[in-house]
Amino acid sequence: MSSIRAIVVDPDVPGRLAIKEVAAPQAGPSEALVKVEAISLNRGEVLGAMYFDAGWRPGWDLAGTVIKQAANGTGPKAGSRVVGMIAAGSWAEQVAVPTDLMAELPDNVTFSQAASLPVAGFTALCALEKGGFLLNKRVLITGSTGGVGLFAHQLARLSGAYVVGTARQSRHEALVREAGANEVIVGDDLAPAQAYGPYHLVIESLGGKALATALSLLAPGGICVTIGWSAAAEATIDVMNLVRTGRTTLYGLNGGTELVSSTRSEDLARLVQLVASQKLNTYIEVEASWHDIGEIAQRLLQRQFTGKAVLHLA
Repeated sequence: MSSIRAIVVDPDVPGRLAIKEVAAPQAGPSEALVKVEAISLNRGEVLGAMYFDAGWRPGWDLAGTVIKQAANGTGPKAGSRVVGMIAAGSWAEQVAVPTDLMAELPDNVTFSQAASLPVAGFTALCALEKGGFLLNKRVLITGSTGGVGLFAHQLARLSGAYVVGTARQSRHEALVREAGANEVIVGDDLAPAQAYGPYHLVIESLGGKALATALSLLAPGGICVTIGWSAAAEATIDVMNLVRTGRTTLYGLNGGTELVSSTRSEDLARLVQLVASQKLNTYIEVEASWHDIGEIAQRLLQRQFTGKAVLHLA
């Protein structure tokens, strides 16, 4: 059986991630075989790598070139430049990608830009869609300097919303404003955001006290979409305030379960076209070789950079 190289969990190396030989992928009838050129890191998969058993293969996002079209004739043909995602194991030289989880790339979109899009871009897009028609509506976004947050700000402004963002450090305020925020709350306390509310939509990624505060800032009929818990997994909620406000919703967004109600390839194509038309910036803060995976993963966990990190397989 032929083999390829892939990033796998190895508890015995610094950072728990190493490049090793694995079995080459076998594409199913509706999967294209893709030569991977670039990958991007997301906090969820990196956290998983810190706890999962030896041999587990992380990775969701990828961009590359189709080696072999899907056997059922769907999807891009061999030689096409594509972006895609899979449930796990995209950090590899070759990957079998379902054709409904990939999209072709215009010539003016680089592999680096494309690799940064799938998970972070799709999450931002899904969260904003929960808010419905956003023209002249107020949107609050926490975790604004991360990959999802920076995409969410840009997409919210493109939707015509009035956007309030957050920055833990004042030096990141300019970045959040550049991404589309009309106002920026600096520091860990979300309470000052009340001055610009109430909010029709809140995209919340911190959890804990931030989530509790965000719920108190909703307008009647507003929705808070929670996408993570980077600060704390538990929150104490003021139910009385929630009931008094009326018709508010707390929605837990999980990218995997959203697949059943969304065609990911269409969403990827929409995001790619926005990048191609220079309406969406990918905010790639770190680019490196995949041989540096251990170091870059640790830097991501320690919040040493904003935006996205992309690794090249060359």
